[in-house]
Amino acid sequence: MKAKQSGFTLVEIAIVLVIVGLILGGVLKGQEMITNAKVRNVVDQTTAIQTAVLAFQDRYRAIPGDYLDAQARANIPGVRGGNGDGFIATNAERGRFWQHLGSAGFITGSFDGRGVSNANLTCRATTCPTNAFGGAMKYSWGQAANGSATNAHELRIGQSIPVNVVAEIDRKIDDGAPDTGSFQMDTATSGTCVTGTTYDINTDSQNCAGVRIN
Repeated sequence: MKAKQSGFTLVEIAIVLVIVGLILGGVLKGQEMITNAKVRNVVDQTTAIQTAVLAFQDRYRAIPGDYLDAQARANIPGVRGGNGDGFIATNAERGRFWQHLGSAGFITGSFDGRGVSNANLTCRATTCPTNAFGGAMKYSWGQAANGSATNAHELRIGQSIPVNVVAEIDRKIDDGAPDTGSFQMDTATSGTCVTGTTYDINTDSQNCAGVRIN
């Protein structure tokens, strides 16, 4: 006698495939929602910082970090002022920028005001705030934007950001191009995140950074 063979019917296989498809769809949708939330977080964070700078200037008639009489006139305890030349262009002022904003209550957090170099994207967590991906943020007078030909005050939003997220941030607040407009790729990571005049999504780089120009 032949042994009876058992197996899945076509209906059962179809049901399994449908279930697997639903699970995968749910996972992908969840990942998309998480990514969108982080994009929104970075956009909102950079907008809040720009708003805080304007509010500080309106109140004190000076740029945070550069404010010459930060302690005496603004009554901000434990801080030192900048040189008052209208630019955040020294290591000391780049660190005091965050300290002035935080101590004056325009952003959350307590920052120590230690000097920050603008040569790279690193900064101590006690000195600079971080983006939603853990990258340190900086504010400086310079040309860190990928397509910038002249100096400007720039908010470097920090690294550790996937290239597709940086591209989406650019689309939401600017023109979607890495080297034009008010939001551009940071030159520190442009080599691995940009090809020509477009974001290189195919590289799947997880360590990109952007610059929002004031």
